Amino acid sequence: QVQLVESGGGSVQAGGSLTLSCAGPGYIYSSYCMGWFRQTPGKDREGVAYITSYRTTRYADSVKGRFTISKDDAKNTLYLQMNNLKPEDTAMYYCAARGPPVCTLTGTGFDYWGQGTQVTVSS
Repeated sequence: QVQLVESGGGSVQAGGSLTLSCAGPGYIYSSYCMGWFRQTPGKDREGVAYITSYRTTRYADSVKGRFTISKDDAKNTLYLQMNNLKPEDTAMYYCAARGPPVCTLTGTGFDYWGQGTQVTVSS
C-alpha cells in the first residue's frame, strides 16, 4: 500500500502564498506521474497541476501563472507553490500518483491518493 502524505495547508488572506508538500515512497517520484487535485464540498474534483517523470508540467487554466508544481526526487517530495491566492482557491488539496506513461488532469487512473490538506483563502 502506497502512502502519500500531504502537508503545508492553512489559512491565508487573498494575495498570500502557501507551499504544499507531499511525501511518499521514493520510486513514485522517479517514475510516476504526480499531480495535485482539489475539491470543495458539492463540487467535482478539479485537477490543478501535474508533473511527469521527465518533469513535464501542466496546469489548470485557473492557476496558470500563480501555482508551480515541482518535485525533489532525492527527498521523495512533491511540492505545489501557490502564490497570489484567491478565495476561489479554497479547497481540500490532494496529491496523487499514477503509473506511466499517461499523465492527466482528470484524475483518471491515479492509483494512489493522499488524505488531503485544507487550504482556506479569505478575502
